[in-house]
Amino acid sequence: MPGAAIRDVAVVLSGGGINGVLLELGFLERLRKSPVWPRVGWIYGTSAGALAGAMAAQDRLDELETFLLSLRAEDVFQPRRLWQLPLGGLHDYALPKTMAERIGDAAELGSALAASEIELVVFATDVSEHTGGDGSRHFELVYRSHTTQPETMGRAILASAAVSALVLPVRVDGVIATDGSWVRNFPLEHAYRNPNVQAIVAFRYIASYRPSDVAFVQRMRERLDRFRAVPPIRALLAELRLAEERAGRGEPAHYPELIVRLMRVAIARNTVLEERLADERETSVLELQRLREEIVTAALDAAPRRRRPQLRAELDELFASARFPFRHDRHVPCLIVRGTPGEDGLDPSFRAEPWPEERKRALIERGYHLADEELARSADVLTVSEREGRQGPGQAVGPRAGGRSGPGEAGA
Repeated sequence: MPGAAIRDVAVVLSGGGINGVLLELGFLERLRKSPVWPRVGWIYGTSAGALAGAMAAQDRLDELETFLLSLRAEDVFQPRRLWQLPLGGLHDYALPKTMAERIGDAAELGSALAASEIELVVFATDVSEHTGGDGSRHFELVYRSHTTQPETMGRAILASAAVSALVLPVRVDGVIATDGSWVRNFPLEHAYRNPNVQAIVAFRYIASYRPSDVAFVQRMRERLDRFRAVPPIRALLAELRLAEERAGRGEPAHYPELIVRLMRVAIARNTVLEERLADERETSVLELQRLREEIVTAALDAAPRRRRPQLRAELDELFASARFPFRHDRHVPCLIVRGTPGEDGLDPSFRAEPWPEERKRALIERGYHLADEELARSADVLTVSEREGRQGPGQAVGPRAGGRSGPGEAGA
């Protein structure tokens, strides 16, 4: 394919809710202006990253900005009435309808992604009922835009963004799926495992949370206090007071808050472990390469001259046949931009608090500048040197070259 772009870079986007997707939009807008963008062949995204990645893969970032600037909390997750809460979750999932009206329905979104040069890979969590035991399951659902049916792909993006603490899961092609952040909030590992990826650029959202708001507990107690003579109401009032006391001690005021805290722990932990694994693997690769060079040099220096060619071949074969959980002969440069919402962060709990446009713009600008600073500081990280066996200039190595490559298949 003479003249075709060499697509050898993967973009990785973490989950992060409304704050994360705004920061990622700014990050992607800056990346699109860099020399790296024509090399991007894959976008790996979870939750907010799945939505941002879907629009970036189609080169529709301007539309994404318009969409996000007009987006209200109730356009994503609509609060349910009190009597509905026990059975239907805290909110109704309004995002699918909102996206269908303003961006395109699931089938349209999936079809556009299937035709894109950039392959989108999104992640969701499998919460289907498995009666046969869980010993061999990893509960990770992986959907790839070049091999997944369009409507399934569109629904997978929505499932990846279905925050479990707020809404019920989504059915995707016979599987019950929910927020991918439970299992793969920062899908760095999948980008590393793609043999065609020569460099990675990533955005990792670092969450910050406001103290829990228990004002509604106090308001409910004050409203019910006039009926305290009724025994069931009196018992409920006692429970509400206990909830306020727990909140005062920094404990979860109620069970839903405990679930939210546990979700935050699970997401934060798997994100940190994902990045730590990548760092340790890169360190191991570089150390093994150094060790190999030293051993080969020492062995050749000590061997008779006539023996050296045969010895080098034997040593090369020995190292090539070594088996590790990762490719020990391949270094993948990785640039990670890390971002917090700062003082402009929007309320991620989707209460009635409005999302002012000026704060949204500030978050987009923040993501842009974070990316700009990191690209300026670490531009050399993304310079891929010529390697033995690497395809030459003018040859495409991305997902449209020689098949739709990459890690895993759709489904668990």
